[in-house]
Amino acid sequence: MNIGSIELGNRPVFLAPMEDVTDIAFRLLCKSFGADMVYSEFVSADALIRYVNKSMNKLTLCEQERPVAIQIYGRDVDSMVNAAKIVQEAKPDVLDLNFGCPVKKVAGKGGGAGLLQNIPLMLEITRAVVKAVDIPVTVKTRLGWNDESKIIVELAEQLQDCGIAALTVHGRTRAQMYTGEADWTLIGKVKENPRMRIPIIGNGDITTPERAKECFDRYGVDAIMIGRASFGRPWIFKEVKHYIETGELLDGITPQWQIDVLKKQAEQSIERLGEHGGILHIRRHLAASPVFKGIPDFRRTRIEMLRAEHKDELFEILDKIGAML
Repeated sequence: MNIGSIELGNRPVFLAPMEDVTDIAFRLLCKSFGADMVYSEFVSADALIRYVNKSMNKLTLCEQERPVAIQIYGRDVDSMVNAAKIVQEAKPDVLDLNFGCPVKKVAGKGGGAGLLQNIPLMLEITRAVVKAVDIPVTVKTRLGWNDESKIIVELAEQLQDCGIAALTVHGRTRAQMYTGEADWTLIGKVKENPRMRIPIIGNGDITTPERAKECFDRYGVDAIMIGRASFGRPWIFKEVKHYIETGELLDGITPQWQIDVLKKQAEQSIERLGEHGGILHIRRHLAASPVFKGIPDFRRTRIEMLRAEHKDELFEILDKIGAML
């Protein structure tokens, strides 16, 4: 599979863009476990054109994470075009347009999935951004606004006609947010459409290696994208890649090995954000990690872990958990 001139191999697996999650440290960690392409946190076009420091910092990339995409969102043509030009200066391999974020502060103001209610504007933004930059432009969106407007098959053709190099489809509507099950049948219909020439990337509810392979086999997508399942489990890319290549589950992912990876991730977070900020940042990953599922009477220890404020305290708790496993 290629995006523009970027070769990504057969059945590539991507790390999805996620706010407050896919910072450079986490991208590098997922890359080390086999993610074929990684995406930045989404960046506000309005903030970029005002050169807001926090948003500008999200454009920081390094060679070791390539190929890497930067994703932007916005609600008008001029700000998206100007932001795209700023992003191009950061030299990502791909520029991704977010037309899928469902949260109220984005979609409710007309950005992200909000543009599913204004398709002419979505297409105008896409055409203008493609024309404004020299790097491949891709789009990530959803099936539609709600169950009554699942327009993705037609929309995919329209976006392709705007000149995008690939399309990622999350198998939910905006109304679903992150609830219910992702509908991969519609993703499959987009891929089956004989008029589609660009790669189709499927996203939504890929939580196991078996499901990852099934999505390739059953729906024919060119790539898959893993999001929330990577929380507290960045090694999922290693598991998925091994299963796709061999049809067998990966051995050697012991609980202690997993604990050591989480400690490494915590150290990287602390190094980047300082002790207080780094521990706050890592809590989301620790809270979601499957490592701790099934431990008897774990509730009290989990609370201690998520309340830890210092590295030594957190690592002592993680070592105690490791001894339980």
